[in-house]
Amino acid sequence: MNKNQRQFIIKEIIQDHDIANQEELVALLKKRGTMVTQATLSRDFAMLGIVRIHSGGKTKYSLSTQTEDTSITPLVTHEVVGIESNESVIVVRTLPGRAGGVASYIDSTRNRLILGTLAGDDTVLVTPASVKKIPALIKQIKELLFE
Repeated sequence: MNKNQRQFIIKEIIQDHDIANQEELVALLKKRGTMVTQATLSRDFAMLGIVRIHSGGKTKYSLSTQTEDTSITPLVTHEVVGIESNESVIVVRTLPGRAGGVASYIDSTRNRLILGTLAGDDTVLVTPASVKKIPALIKQIKELLFE
């Protein structure tokens, strides 16, 4: 099962059930044939804009009605621990398990100065379109992630 299929199932479950915690969601995903780790689930939550809300005296997960800028940016800001570069690439360091969500957020900007990103567990490799533009791209990434 690919990421898009998994995220579609997560959205269906969140919309159809009152899910109070990640363990409940993991159990329902397992019943549907989808095995997922907590780290992957957290990345999916960030990408899908899933938030915890209080409703009827209970806490449950819900798809956010906020825009990406207001719902994901605060999360991403707390997940990035540093940005470094050399003559050819930029490395964004994240908390463990958070690189995928941060890379996706960077990709969502469709910045012409970025050829692409590659995420590991706690590191995002940002490939610039031109090495001459690395300083400008670092500035843009810092503005995106920290302001």
